[in-house]
Amino acid sequence: MTHLNYETRMPLGTAVIDQFLGLRPHPTKVQATYVWIDGTGETLRSKTRTFDKLPKKIEDYPIWNYDGSSTGQAKGRDSDRYLRPVAAYPDPFLGGGNKLVMCDTLDHEMQPTATNHRQMCAEIMNEVRDTRPWFGMEQEYLIVDRDEHPLGWPKHGFPAPQGKYYCSVGADRAFGREVVETHYRACLHAGLNIFGTNAEVTPGQWEFQIGTCEGIDMGDQLWMSRYILHRVAEQFGVCVSLDPKPKVTMGDWNGAGCHTNFSTAEMRAPGGIAAIEAAMEGLKRTHLEAMKVYDPHGGEDNLRRLTGRHETSSADKFSWGVANRGCSIRIPRQVAAERRGYLEDRRPSSNCDPYQVTAMIAQSLQKLSKRSKTQNPRTRSLKIA
Repeated sequence: MTHLNYETRMPLGTAVIDQFLGLRPHPTKVQATYVWIDGTGETLRSKTRTFDKLPKKIEDYPIWNYDGSSTGQAKGRDSDRYLRPVAAYPDPFLGGGNKLVMCDTLDHEMQPTATNHRQMCAEIMNEVRDTRPWFGMEQEYLIVDRDEHPLGWPKHGFPAPQGKYYCSVGADRAFGREVVETHYRACLHAGLNIFGTNAEVTPGQWEFQIGTCEGIDMGDQLWMSRYILHRVAEQFGVCVSLDPKPKVTMGDWNGAGCHTNFSTAEMRAPGGIAAIEAAMEGLKRTHLEAMKVYDPHGGEDNLRRLTGRHETSSADKFSWGVANRGCSIRIPRQVAAERRGYLEDRRPSSNCDPYQVTAMIAQSLQKLSKRSKTQNPRTRSLKIA
């Protein structure tokens, strides 16, 4: 009878079409679900409204308001906050012409709220637009029961040591594939640039990748993909944790990150490895500043994850190397061999704000570029390990 103690059975998801009693999307009305980041800087909220016709462009979606005192973004005596639509995607749950609308949040003076970093990011991306900044982010997450216990883990004990779970197949090692595949398909139907997905090193842990995206589009798409993930998990009766190192995984288990791939047109061009090497100087100079914005708690979350173990670097030391997953910045071996491509920043936490991360990377290189106008720092030559 020990199997009864092994895991909580995942309830089978109900097909979306059945949830609406077979009713098709309305032929003329449009449901627009406004999605925003609340006062935690990591949790998403949403609410839906009806339009008589489908807006043709993002500017046609009206600004809406909400109760900021219930989302940690205002006090009760001055609670109204505003939702400003910034990107719209086909709604994979409601279908038809219905939309998911990513919004940024504004206070009563129409200024960004404390956890709205999109406007700042957009300004930086506009400044560096001539460099054609491309991003791809690898979102790791843990599927958990509603009691926050990892899916597939024994309720009183631990699963077999990690090693057999990465990219695994089989009911004894791949937990929650129903959620993963449904999320993948939903993202495709939403028009997101989802690159792929795979099971990760810790049991119950998975990853999906969003990209390639240029500039501000990276943050918009990753946030919306997270929203879709939470909605899919909700249908299956489970939850998703973006905590980089939950208490239950504090032992010999890999944490969760959001590795960020980055390149400019110069890096992608023949001989671009020189630009990639040169970027290390800028990233090194802003390391401590970056660590403060690579998770929503000023770097505290990442201290539990970036220990120098479990394929991580140390939080207090900047490092880089070829094919080295124990560094702050990894240059993929193929990139080193082809002498052009991209770099991978392995420091961002799984619960990071992609607006802050992408802005930080772009700004780090922007500062280096301004400095190089008066100096021409020599970079060490890269050796392929």
